[in-house]
Amino acid sequence: MRNILTFLFFALSFSIVSAQTLDDLKKQKADLEAKAAPVVAQADAIKAEIDAVNAKIATFPGWTKGFAGLIGANLTGRSNWFSAANFTEPVKDLRNSTTTVLAGDFRAFANKMHDKYFWNNTLKIQVGLQKLKLGNEKELNLADPKFQPVTDVLNINSLFGYKLSSKLAASALGEYRSSIIENFNNPGYLDLGVGVTYTPMNNLLFVFHPLNYNIVFSDADDKFTPSLGCKILGKYTTKIANGITWDSQLSGFFSYKSADPALHNGTWTNSFNFKVFNGIGVGFTHNMRFSPQEGVLLGDKNGLQTAYVLGLSYSL
Repeated sequence: MRNILTFLFFALSFSIVSAQTLDDLKKQKADLEAKAAPVVAQADAIKAEIDAVNAKIATFPGWTKGFAGLIGANLTGRSNWFSAANFTEPVKDLRNSTTTVLAGDFRAFANKMHDKYFWNNTLKIQVGLQKLKLGNEKELNLADPKFQPVTDVLNINSLFGYKLSSKLAASALGEYRSSIIENFNNPGYLDLGVGVTYTPMNNLLFVFHPLNYNIVFSDADDKFTPSLGCKILGKYTTKIANGITWDSQLSGFFSYKSADPALHNGTWTNSFNFKVFNGIGVGFTHNMRFSPQEGVLLGDKNGLQTAYVLGLSYSL
């Protein structure tokens, strides 16, 4: 009995000492956080001042240039995987196969700001490649698989504006859209137009060009028709949270000509980038496009298309 009481005494004493030690550590942590709070607040204030200076630099007369890139990759392999089987069509039998997907999204800009005018230029390239290798290719005498494009976008945009006021300008826009890997300029879209540009904030821009000609280059002339119409363009860039930026661009053309399929088209692109270290981070880009003319060739009367890229990003 005496030994049991002694054991319980030491066990209780150890628990009390452990509890006291944990409380001491929590108090020590709270003290350190209290000491660090002014330093963290000062660092946040300095960072806010740096961001404000960068915003002024962006509007200062002269050229500003930048680049951002996003790369994604995916490798999938299967070995006698039952749920991927297709027993009726051996050519499409995916039980033993590998799929490799490579994707990239690259954006560059060169903008010039002047007291009386501005000139904004952007280049966007988005590519996606996929290769499917079947396990039974040799017995079916199939050729070695090659990478095939699944996403292929080229966009060049040039906007010139003569300032009528601090926020309003008479402007001219040239925009070209096509593919870069396959079917270059087939189709290719070239917009040339004039109108006005409204810039209510440094990171927000609206373009309204009621006089715009949409030129279409294509081997299938019976499916793609150029026309006169109205061009709109919107650009918005902001910081959602610490290290996370959002870049959105909406481009649309509304034809004045009645046709079947409709000659309207539009593209909405949203890019999110989370910086981790020295410009390196994680990025996500989503594209949504509406084009009834392209939809005819795709067998989709709605003409709605979507594509996205998720992967490592780098911005300069």
